[in-house]
Amino acid sequence: MALPPSFFDEIRARVSLSDIVGRKVTWDQRKSNPGKGDMWAPCPFHQEKTASFHVDDRKGFYYCFGCHAKGDVIKFVRETDNLEFMDAMEMLAGEAGLTMPARDPMAAKKAEALAGLSDVVEATIKFYRAQLSGGQAAEARAYLDRRGLRPETLDRFEIGYAPTGRTVLLEHLKAKGLPLDLILGSGMVARSDRNDDLYDRFAGRIVFPIRDGRGRAISLGGRAMDPNARAKYLNGPETELFDKGNALYNHGPAREAAGKASALIVAEGYMDVIALTQAGLGHAVAPLGTAITEGQLRLMWRVADEPVIALDGDAAGIRAARRLIDIALPLLVPGKTLRFCLMPEGQDPDDVVKSGGAGAMTALLDTARPMVDLLWERETEGKIFDSPERRAALDAQLRRLLGTITDPSIKSHYGAALREKRQALFGSGSAARSDGGGRRSFGGTPWRSGSQQIVQPSHAARTSFLARADDGPQAETRARECAILTGCLNHPELARKLEAELERMPMLCGDLEQIRDALLYHLLSPLHADATAAYAAMEQRLGFDPISQLTAIRLVSLPPHLQRGADAPLAERALREEIAKQVAVAGILAEVRDAEEDLQGVADEGLTWRLQQANLARDRAMRGSVENDAAEGGEQELSDHLSRLIAEEVWIKKS
Repeated sequence: MALPPSFFDEIRARVSLSDIVGRKVTWDQRKSNPGKGDMWAPCPFHQEKTASFHVDDRKGFYYCFGCHAKGDVIKFVRETDNLEFMDAMEMLAGEAGLTMPARDPMAAKKAEALAGLSDVVEATIKFYRAQLSGGQAAEARAYLDRRGLRPETLDRFEIGYAPTGRTVLLEHLKAKGLPLDLILGSGMVARSDRNDDLYDRFAGRIVFPIRDGRGRAISLGGRAMDPNARAKYLNGPETELFDKGNALYNHGPAREAAGKASALIVAEGYMDVIALTQAGLGHAVAPLGTAITEGQLRLMWRVADEPVIALDGDAAGIRAARRLIDIALPLLVPGKTLRFCLMPEGQDPDDVVKSGGAGAMTALLDTARPMVDLLWERETEGKIFDSPERRAALDAQLRRLLGTITDPSIKSHYGAALREKRQALFGSGSAARSDGGGRRSFGGTPWRSGSQQIVQPSHAARTSFLARADDGPQAETRARECAILTGCLNHPELARKLEAELERMPMLCGDLEQIRDALLYHLLSPLHADATAAYAAMEQRLGFDPISQLTAIRLVSLPPHLQRGADAPLAERALREEIAKQVAVAGILAEVRDAEEDLQGVADEGLTWRLQQANLARDRAMRGSVENDAAEGGEQELSDHLSRLIAEEVWIKKS
């Protein structure tokens, strides 16, 4: 609703800025001059001991010479009470004795009806609050005492007790002259489905008042004292006044506290919020007996940019946190997200505060994790990705989840984060089991003929004669890795098609491995359909032009089928063959490394077979190509070396 400029002028004229500010600060009596409206105090917006916050009451403006905060009374209320604009205007209008500008007749009529319902709830709160000190409430008081709630906490949260009589509240409200239709409409009294009788909804329960962000009484929550009650906790029903999916327990006070703490804690229930507040962490709210809804998420984000979801450390708490991910993903925008802090197993925030105080809870909150971590854990925990089909299923699910994110920037960053986690899980092996934390464990032994597992060479193997940079197999391997990467950059559509093979392919040259990783990170991302933009992002990530770097290594010329404009089927065949050779050579180098390490003791008949098989495998790997060229040069050196090891029977210990 638009407000006329005259209304703003009226607010500023009637409301004293120093009166409003004086509720949040302690004036410095030595520097202040009330007669001139010249007031000084320590700034409420940053921690300081000196009085650098100045209020000019006559002009209606404030300014801090320390943090440079400035504004008028409207801005001050909005920032210190963490209020939306219209909420701040309504509060100031009340201070000034003004009525907000008239709305349309239907809206005014609805507002009047809601005010009537709120009056019923307010009267109920006061009545039940008084009952807590009565004889019937002895058990309730003992329970609250066992939970460690102090008298001032009971007062702060207006906790009360509903007597066990069937219509005690009903009679009280009728005696106050409140209409029966409003009493029923408020949800405080219900009508029986069996016999149409009326009864007090919360009878026999400890009650927790629920107020909206403006402090208006909208409903109650109740905790049963009877262990046989059908529901341990009970919220008021949905009414014209109370929409539980768009309300939060402790909303108003938490909003103000969150403005000072620059944080918001989202706990599971009433007692968690109360315990946290009593421990000094007043910036806590809770959903009202339901899983967190879209409406509640939006309310949280109006209070803080990154609410911390602090759920119980049991299976139900973990499930609730993971369900919330699906609700939050489509709503994410830059700067608005969630972090998650699961309590120790079997504990809730109330338990943590009781055992370790506010410090223990604060330390836990400091470990809160980003939502993308929980998303990844949910999709991978306890699963084995030992086949292309299982990996493809994971990829499809991740793409589906990314597709629910509507903001392009958020989608891009989520895609990048998930790709990093995927690479960390799968690495260069082909069989991985996830424990949910991004760690991986592989089955089987190092590479053998017929095995899927490829082991990259150790540092010792890379620095042996087999890994010399100037010539031999290492030079050939470097040329092959350059050819593969250049071919991928020249044919991005084939790179996307061969993504799994590229990701598993061992890289023996560290500087080229970083180019491969950048390729997977950017060019193959489903978020980068435009290859040109992806290449630019890849270049920025690396800090150099990858094509120039690759083509500068002129150990061999680039195969014609990997050059730009080459026939797509031939280019795919060439890429597949080069990748297959790379995998074979890496495995052979690992095998030779293991064999050389084993050739130190007594004879091992298996060594002969291992070296022979390595030699045969290498020959088979190098025999074919798109052009059917024969292997030569460095290839022959590796073959000769393996043959020499066998002929000289080097595994036999010499005297």
